[in-house]
Amino acid sequence: MAARPRFTSRATVLVLVLCSLVAILAYPTRQFISQRAEISAQRAKADHARQQVEQLRRDKARWQDPEYVKAQARARLHYAVPGETPYIAADPSGAPAQPSASASATPATPSADAAADRPKAAKPWYASIWDSVDAADTAALAPATPRPLPPSPVGDPTPHDH
Repeated sequence: MAARPRFTSRATVLVLVLCSLVAILAYPTRQFISQRAEISAQRAKADHARQQVEQLRRDKARWQDPEYVKAQARARLHYAVPGETPYIAADPSGAPAQPSASASATPATPSADAAADRPKAAKPWYASIWDSVDAADTAALAPATPRPLPPSPVGDPTPHDH
């Protein structure tokens, strides 16, 4: 008896059709999945933008209140109401100074606290630049000290005076 072939022609055609379908559908499926991921990322960005808009609307509404504006002017610009004597106490420990008024104390706002907690520069930026220019100038004027040459390797082909 003759041995029966392992794959019949029908099975071979069926496998080829299935492989063709997989190859044809692979690219659109990958595009669909990547587009879904992009859509979800854009939705997340839109939600974040909506939250920012809501925060800005709340800030705008807060700035419409004259009492809030006065409090911010006192905290940020060191303004005082007529009749008050504003002063700034110097802390001997070197911590940043907190402005205050003698007549009344206003509650601190989060933005004023954040501004007060920022480290202050020891000197202005232009002083730092000028110091670096001075340092470069003094380095250029200083006499250059000769550096010793490294020892030459054995069998050096360069000529030497002996």
